[in-house]
Amino acid sequence: MRILLVDDDMFLRDMYATKFGECGHEVVAVENTAEALRILEQDKKFSVILMDMIMPGMSGTEFLESVKTILFEAGIKAIMLSNQGQDEDISEAKAAGAIGYLIKAHMIPSEVVKEVEKIIAAENKK
Repeated sequence: MRILLVDDDMFLRDMYATKFGECGHEVVAVENTAEALRILEQDKKFSVILMDMIMPGMSGTEFLESVKTILFEAGIKAIMLSNQGQDEDISEAKAAGAIGYLIKAHMIPSEVVKEVEKIIAAENKK
């Protein structure tokens, strides 16, 4: 998979990028939605966008709403990776187009990799 990872926490961003890379996935990691948008405008060859829900400037759901057409046309799937775990957060993310919602605090990085792989495999079977 080719993954666009968007998270403003440098430690977590680097940790997840490393774990996905160790499992054979290509990762482009950025720290904010403005950078993610700039990359998507130039390169739409991603399997998935994995992003945090709460970031400065624009939330993950606001970002998904703003790029929904790009994601649909390019066949890019979106999965939220956040510490926000309220039902409202999950519903908001899914309404914005996320196909999955993972809570960082409930999983170690290798579990996140496996869960993302599982979500994408299930989605590709549809």
